[in-house]
Amino acid sequence: MKVLLVGGGGREHALAWKMAGSPRLGTLLAAPGNPGIARHARCVPIKDDAIEDLLDLARREGVDLTVVGPELPLSLGLADRFRAAGLPVLGPSASAARIESSKVFAKELMARHGVPTARFAVFRDVGRARAFCREIGAPLVVKADGLAGGKGVIVCQTLAEADRALSACLEERRFGPAGLTVVVEEFLRGEEASLFVLTDGRDAISLGVAQDHKTVYDGDQGPNTGGMGAYAPTPLLPSAAADEVMAAVVRPVLSAMAAEGAPYAGILFVGLMLTDGGPRVIEFNCRFGDPEAQALLPLLDEDCLALFEATASGTGLPARLRWAPAVSVCVVMASAGYPGGHGRGRAIDGVEAAEGLPGVRVFQAGTALREGRLVTAGGRVLGVQATGADLAGAIAAAYAGVDRIRFEGAHYRRDIGRRAQVRVGRG
Repeated sequence: MKVLLVGGGGREHALAWKMAGSPRLGTLLAAPGNPGIARHARCVPIKDDAIEDLLDLARREGVDLTVVGPELPLSLGLADRFRAAGLPVLGPSASAARIESSKVFAKELMARHGVPTARFAVFRDVGRARAFCREIGAPLVVKADGLAGGKGVIVCQTLAEADRALSACLEERRFGPAGLTVVVEEFLRGEEASLFVLTDGRDAISLGVAQDHKTVYDGDQGPNTGGMGAYAPTPLLPSAAADEVMAAVVRPVLSAMAAEGAPYAGILFVGLMLTDGGPRVIEFNCRFGDPEAQALLPLLDEDCLALFEATASGTGLPARLRWAPAVSVCVVMASAGYPGGHGRGRAIDGVEAAEGLPGVRVFQAGTALREGRLVTAGGRVLGVQATGADLAGAIAAAYAGVDRIRFEGAHYRRDIGRRAQVRVGRG
């Protein structure tokens, strides 16, 4: 098969690495890719939102399947354009991708169909939004309606913080058009878990459960990021509980979307808060999570390309997937200042030394080559992933890999998976 991978981050590096292990793969193209992805694919300098250029590339190269990593091209209608041209693609239509690209759409869908989620209201007017904040009380959450690069969700511990968040969205327009409508919702207490689903629009199977670490500092402190690390599987949501979420949330939502004229096919992320009253849906995403993909894919004991092809063609999915009997941990190494402003062009050393350790892989995210030297080129730079027989072993291996890598201003959390390690009595 000739496959086109759209995207150029850590999630896409993990996908490229996994697909490269498939006996079905002949040629892998990546647009735009990155230096890590270039180990497995021929990278083409086309941005992931250049839909017509990507379509021209797929036609010119005779691509058999396109796998879309990030949410932006899906929200812009990449899957619609490819399918209209008769080209198989893994990813939902733009109308179905609204489950991520519009927080309002997702919350109202859940409200209409009785999916358990936080109490919420939608606003364009800052005064009415502030009045609702005082009605539900702090802490609370303010969410920009549209895509904001993982930075449009603001957890507010006080009403003053909520007022500032609303001002940033609705008055200062800090998130552009994405923040001109906001969702204000109650703060849910509990622990988060990420359930991933593969669906061809009819059948749906679990692609595993991971726990992401969203805030930038240890102890879940500081602003939210795109994700500072993840581990899988998580004891928070064992397989029986995940099956219950599939039955109570996933299948009803997929049926509802089909009934409402937006059938969903591709990868679906279900962000859950595990509260004392049971799981509540925080959000949906229309693609693999990042960095959860880097933690989950090394555990998948299947030919992922065969699964992706079956999903895109609608030829049927297996009832269950095989998983390696191991635990996986991914620690994100970020640039200084992330998730705010950050420098670029810092030389990166030690990647090969880290990858020389048993069970360690380094997935590149924000990297580039400058005169043959690997340098930083983004906020999240690397995902250092390791597998182990248990969580303690996987954590130790991942941080051993981190210790081998150097670049100026490198920042990473030192507690990825630690709380779960204590929970299972191994810390």
